[in-house]
Amino acid sequence: MSKIGVIFDLDGVIVDTAKYHYLAWKSLADHLGFEFTEAHNELLKGVSRVRSLEILLDIGNVQLSEQRKQEILISKNEEYLGYIMKMNADEILPGAEKLLNTLDDLGINYVLGSASKNAELILKQVGLYHRFYGIVDGNAVSKAKPDPEVFLIGAKKLNMPPKSCIVFEDAIAGIEAANIVNMTSVGIGDKDILIEADFNFNSLTEIPEDFFSRFLSEKN
Repeated sequence: MSKIGVIFDLDGVIVDTAKYHYLAWKSLADHLGFEFTEAHNELLKGVSRVRSLEILLDIGNVQLSEQRKQEILISKNEEYLGYIMKMNADEILPGAEKLLNTLDDLGINYVLGSASKNAELILKQVGLYHRFYGIVDGNAVSKAKPDPEVFLIGAKKLNMPPKSCIVFEDAIAGIEAANIVNMTSVGIGDKDILIEADFNFNSLTEIPEDFFSRFLSEKN
């Protein structure tokens, strides 16, 4: 049994579905009569679907009834699902499969820790579902990041204490969640944005060959 475990966020780390979320949210904003930009979309990274809608409505200064919000959430998700049903292995981000192979070779278990309620479907579409030791997604948690609930459940699935878990994240909220429970946080993306991460890489392709070996040696 390895002395460390790894938790991966999904969007922006393993695959890039942010572009599909953006298209679906933009379509909604267009319908409601205001502009929703890619910069606005950055505010929704790592955020639950309900909170994302609240942020979007704030941007457009639009107020809706709770019933209308629920109708919109269903409609948005249906449009988003239409995009991800067309996904395939070509959409796995560079370095992801090589990294999973490295973890397999080292005997390190890894799970998914994502806010997405469509995480299982996405992993199946790109052919990676069978690779993960466990899946923790938006259907399994009641609190969104930066609450660390999703990562704490992931640690339990790995049978590891939080301090022995390494989290790969592309969102500020995810880095905060990992740091709150003393997990090692690895920011994937702009280091000036993910400034609170313990380690920063622009993409998974930049991770050194001995990155995990060093953690294992420290635990021995």
